[in-house]
Amino acid sequence: MTRLLETTPLADVQAHPDTRRVPISRVGVQNIRFPIAVKDRQKSAQHTVGTIDMSVDLPHHFKGTHMSRFMEILNSHDEVISGDALPDILRTMRERLNARTAHLRISFPYFMEKAAPVTGSAGLLSYDCAFDASSGPTDDFVLTVKVPVTTLCPCSREISARGAHNQRSMVTVETRFEGELWIEDIVALVDESASCELYPVLKRADEKWVTEHAYDNPRFVEDLVREITLRLRALDQVTWFSVHVVNFESIHEHDAYAQVEEPSPAD
Repeated sequence: MTRLLETTPLADVQAHPDTRRVPISRVGVQNIRFPIAVKDRQKSAQHTVGTIDMSVDLPHHFKGTHMSRFMEILNSHDEVISGDALPDILRTMRERLNARTAHLRISFPYFMEKAAPVTGSAGLLSYDCAFDASSGPTDDFVLTVKVPVTTLCPCSREISARGAHNQRSMVTVETRFEGELWIEDIVALVDESASCELYPVLKRADEKWVTEHAYDNPRFVEDLVREITLRLRALDQVTWFSVHVVNFESIHEHDAYAQVEEPSPAD
């Protein structure tokens, strides 16, 4: 009986025909935690942990895709994935899964050391980033960087006899580009656009500087998204971008937001 089980081929249910005539745009696996290496302008490469989604299209006549092949492809890359490996991974996904289009998303924390503005006290600040890549009739790659900053309300500053309200803001920048674009460049242009950037360590002298610097640079959410847009336009390698800014309001129950996309979908 043991010998019979070893030699009898197992049914490939995924390859069975399906008669419902419903093609599936994306099918795959998600929320895979895997070590990755990301290009770091200061240290050549930064090792971090990515959360990975992998998917392909499925024609209407196939019942299912082979989920195990996604994991086999991922684990064939020497235990660490780098950004340079993405085209090869996507190509292998298409070939092994008989797909027309393959998609890969890697989200990850990226760490940068920042020194406080007065005392120089240093620490690490984490930025949520992502690579969205696809391969098929049209190849695509989008870099996403989320940058937390401080904004101070111009209206509150103008009408108040003492002080002004401020809040933390989250800026999400998505870009398509040609050549090289560093995560550090995105973080820097967002920081320069805000009322004040965030720092991981603040002593009293630093806190005084941050408070006064924000007061001297008030920004509506509209101001912030426009300032970032102007700086992105100045980067020759950027071919498309989307900027989404949310102010987590400190004196309102609601949040304020603004968004710019260029070129816009209508262009």
